[in-house]
Amino acid sequence: MRPESRRVVVTGMGAITPLGHTVDETWKAVLEGRSGIGPITQFDPSNVDTTFAGEVKDWDPESVIVKREARRLDRSAQLFIAAAQQALDDAGLDFVAEGGKAADRAGVIVGSGLGGMLSFDTQLKVMLSRGAQRISPLAVTMIIPNEAAGVASIRFNMRGPVTCVVTACAASANAIGDAAEIIRRNAADVMLAGGAESTICEFGIGAFNKSRALSTRNDDPQRASRPFDLDRDGFVMSEGSACVILEDRERALSRGARIYGEVIGYGMTSDAYHVTLPRPGGTGAARSMQVALEDAGLYPEQLDYINAHGTSTKANDVTETTAIKQALGERAARAVPVSSTKSMTGHLMGGAGAIESIFCLMATVTGAIPPTINYDTPDPECDLDYVPNESREAKVDYSMTNSFGFGGHNVSLVFGPGS
Repeated sequence: MRPESRRVVVTGMGAITPLGHTVDETWKAVLEGRSGIGPITQFDPSNVDTTFAGEVKDWDPESVIVKREARRLDRSAQLFIAAAQQALDDAGLDFVAEGGKAADRAGVIVGSGLGGMLSFDTQLKVMLSRGAQRISPLAVTMIIPNEAAGVASIRFNMRGPVTCVVTACAASANAIGDAAEIIRRNAADVMLAGGAESTICEFGIGAFNKSRALSTRNDDPQRASRPFDLDRDGFVMSEGSACVILEDRERALSRGARIYGEVIGYGMTSDAYHVTLPRPGGTGAARSMQVALEDAGLYPEQLDYINAHGTSTKANDVTETTAIKQALGERAARAVPVSSTKSMTGHLMGGAGAIESIFCLMATVTGAIPPTINYDTPDPECDLDYVPNESREAKVDYSMTNSFGFGGHNVSLVFGPGS
């Protein structure tokens, strides 16, 4: 870790996922090995090849956002605002009330893969059926990927650095890493960082079906996401949001804040190979992990847990396994527990890196490592300790999460205890 940099700790967390409406609900379900995947209810999926997804269930946006404002937001932005409010409340921060310099030194970074996809799908159908004159005047602001970041800044009076990261499925991991860097270089004291995605619509499912990325195990949705298993056939699309409050450690200590952990390493590389496929041999992903470990000042042997990208696709899981071996060395790679929580949450796309970062932090707080469920038939090319099917008690001081995105984006984050 660079000695001149300020230390960045996590003082608040929020989440709304297919497994629950809070961090605690989601974490409990993950440790129990429950799946949040089920038949699609948000649209009639009879015209697409995949008829299941990870939907956020029984959630009313008006429980968090007044009706008039909620109608002006895409569902992805609604989900982010809900998770962000949880995180701020958890951290005990209120910049609307505090204002002044504190608000000037607080910022927001949101990661998104596709922006307001539901709004795009809806407005496209309006145009095709009723003409361009019937498109909503709010269509543009509901579709742009930075809607959630701007709305969060306005709603929570956070007037510092505010931006949006759009690096596909690596987006919210990038958001957390970039936000930590902003605090490290003293450009802000507090950052709300995370991601959100809601793409469960005919266009979203249909497009990913055509890219041959989604599982089509329609007869058994809860067992469809099976990372590292020989019989995996693609990822499961999910929706949701997760975010964390990052804070300068000295500021957090001075106000007596609870500290969940510390962001100690951030690695970011590109495969520079293919727009959807990972580079064979996993060299780009391995370098991302190595850069993160170097930034953290850790040896591979010090890692206690890796939350894998683990998408349940043929290409990713073998490549990530190989990359972990390259980055850590064979001996260390075989000693560290690796799990893919996407086996339960599905793939939150732009929100994946954030919820998986929270799982790393919760592993440290609770002393438990979540499992990889649906791991029935080992793939000979995937031969690490994937914590199969049941959670495991363990002391976790240092953890890493990996996030990889279309375009060749590789991101690794390393977390420590924050003491």
